[in-house]
Amino acid sequence: MRWKTLRLAAALLPLLAAPALAQKKTTLVIGLDISDGRNYDTARSADLTPPLTHGAVYETLVTLGTDDLVTIRPAIATAWTLADGGKAWRFTLRPGVKFWDGSPLTAEDVKFSLDRLMNIKDQPATYAANMGAVSITGPMTIEIAMKNPAEPLLIDLTAPSFAVYSKKMAVAQGAVAEPGANETDKATTWLNSNSAGTGPYHMVRWERNAGVELRRNPNWWGGTAPFERIVIRHLADGGAQLLAVRKGDIDIAMNLSAEQLDSLAGSPDVKVIQGGSTDTLYFMMTSDPALNPVLAKPEARRAVAAAIDYDGLINALVGGFAERPPSFLPNGIAGTSQAQTKAFGFREDLGKAREFLAAAGAPDGFEFELGYPSAAYFSTSYALMTQKIQGDLARVGIKMNLRPMDNVNWRSLFNGGKLQATIAPWNSPSPNPYLWTGASIQRVAGRMRWTPSQELKDLVAAGAAELDIPKQTAIHERYARILVDSANYVTIMQPIYRVAVHRNVADVQLTPNVWKIELAKVRPAN
Repeated sequence: MRWKTLRLAAALLPLLAAPALAQKKTTLVIGLDISDGRNYDTARSADLTPPLTHGAVYETLVTLGTDDLVTIRPAIATAWTLADGGKAWRFTLRPGVKFWDGSPLTAEDVKFSLDRLMNIKDQPATYAANMGAVSITGPMTIEIAMKNPAEPLLIDLTAPSFAVYSKKMAVAQGAVAEPGANETDKATTWLNSNSAGTGPYHMVRWERNAGVELRRNPNWWGGTAPFERIVIRHLADGGAQLLAVRKGDIDIAMNLSAEQLDSLAGSPDVKVIQGGSTDTLYFMMTSDPALNPVLAKPEARRAVAAAIDYDGLINALVGGFAERPPSFLPNGIAGTSQAQTKAFGFREDLGKAREFLAAAGAPDGFEFELGYPSAAYFSTSYALMTQKIQGDLARVGIKMNLRPMDNVNWRSLFNGGKLQATIAPWNSPSPNPYLWTGASIQRVAGRMRWTPSQELKDLVAAGAAELDIPKQTAIHERYARILVDSANYVTIMQPIYRVAVHRNVADVQLTPNVWKIELAKVRPAN
């Protein structure tokens, strides 16, 4: 009888052990509002949240460190040098790199990817403005010409837009890299839900306003990725994210409010981590009298800027975890600093606001409409911010009518220059100052129907070419002062991101790079 009991106990051991074995974590789950994402094709994508996925499924020739936005580091290129008398960069590719399907990386894949980026002619192509011809100089070497050797290119190549993908996989889905690709390429539909890269994971699903799923790349040259799967769940509501991260249903919550983050103090299961960013949030106003004849006057826009309670916004809505640069460039880029904001940046001054209104011929105030996306903005939301600003402006008689809309509709109206005013995020794909300054006088100026002065255009060009840091800083300060005077772009904040992390996972590192989290480094805690 004792022998039968022992045999029964032995038979039960695997069943009893099964739950313990099942606890081994194989899936990383992230809660994030991804409603802004319109596509995941790196040659077309220009939204805030897709780079989190891009950073895990694609790799570039060179990259940047987690906290170092200056030092260029090897990625799928191991060496680079100037060539053709300083007019081009020559790269040596890392041997043994494979795409997730097992096919080897070659110089053909690099050329195809970069040519397609330029010839698709979508917004990411503007990041490649200084990139000339891409030439194969050997099976594992590539040469990229610069249109203007005086301007930077190497740091731009760290951006996800310059991702290298498999020519074979992409062509099979209708990808075209030759001139005319903007009309003939058919691969975006497939690339929205799949990836063709060399990163630690590969993409297998994207459903708008639902989620993104990644799988481990079995052929990653960097070793075995920590998780079998990564799931990015679309959770637009911070309350839902808070509940899910407390229960361990998600491992990282990225859109918790300041109050929700503070409520986690002392939690044995969830910790809050933080990191700086180069992201910025702007209040933008038109210069076109056809859209709003009063707002088209710079004095009226200055009145709006002077009526905003900036400190109240930052303290009340993000718990003080943000700073405010003076203009379009973020603090930490090209010498831009908080000291400049104090010296000449926008500040709350209701007396000045009333003076500006009088100068605009609207002493009793005026009315305009602000369109904004119905979405979270990391630890706050566009709705909360616009409601706060609406109340601020009412103090001087300015009536701001709010028009919330779906993210995709908002982006269409914003890009088409059809909004009187908006609140818009900006995240540059690399820390090249020109990606901010150039955009501010080109496509963003077009969206606000504003024509920059020749002086401003000359300053942007000079800043892009200047290598002497003090001289470059002085140029960009003059640029910022002109933008403050025009008041088309009013900087609301530059956030310090905070996210909640469950104890199920470890090594979660925030980065000011556009991909936000180094997903390749996140691992199970057990």
